Amino acid sequence: MKLHDLRPAPGATKDRIRVGRGIAAGKGKTAGRGTKGQKARSGASIPAWFEGGQTPIHMRVPKLRGFRPINRIEYQVVNIGRISAYAEAGRLGELLTPKSPYTVNPEILRAAGLITKERQPVKILGSGDVSVPLFVLADAFTASARSKVEAAGGSVQTIAPAPEPVVAAEPEPTPAPEVEQAADEPAPVATAEVVEDQPEPAQDDADTDAAEA
Repeated sequence: MKLHDLRPAPGATKDRIRVGRGIAAGKGKTAGRGTKGQKARSGASIPAWFEGGQTPIHMRVPKLRGFRPINRIEYQVVNIGRISAYAEAGRLGELLTPKSPYTVNPEILRAAGLITKERQPVKILGSGDVSVPLFVLADAFTASARSKVEAAGGSVQTIAPAPEPVVAAEPEPTPAPEVEQAADEPAPVATAEVVEDQPEPAQDDADTDAAEA
């Protein structure tokens, strides 16, 4: 038998503890509540999440505002006014003809120092003024940037995303075709070999006479 196996005897009863009935009973004076304090007062009810007055946990932790989509695209942004200023300063290359627009693409923006990565998508914003015609190639444009470029006699073109590589599926092995017998051809008939009876060799007449004698 172990300690946790001990049980009161069947039918046994125990009186409840009467508190506040003098110090001789063991639960007198403070009646088991200790000396003063919030829990010693009548009607004391402290919830389980109460932390003594300090900032509770639900106020200490930061709150997540919204969510971050897993397929979102992070663009490198460039203002169209800054591109126009770089074109006027001759930092985007020379024109082929005096009336041709300046060609702007991610490679030229990277060489001019307006972006840092060529493989990351580029988005053109509409802040600033455009004073020269531009032919801009980028991954995305705002409506104001598009309208300002077209108002200055230029044009914009969205770069198409690169197609994903397609992996050819391995062909399944085809079973060997079964040779079927033509319906017009008759089925082969098993033939048995016919063994002809061979004649017995004739005995000499002399032998026959000897046998009769």
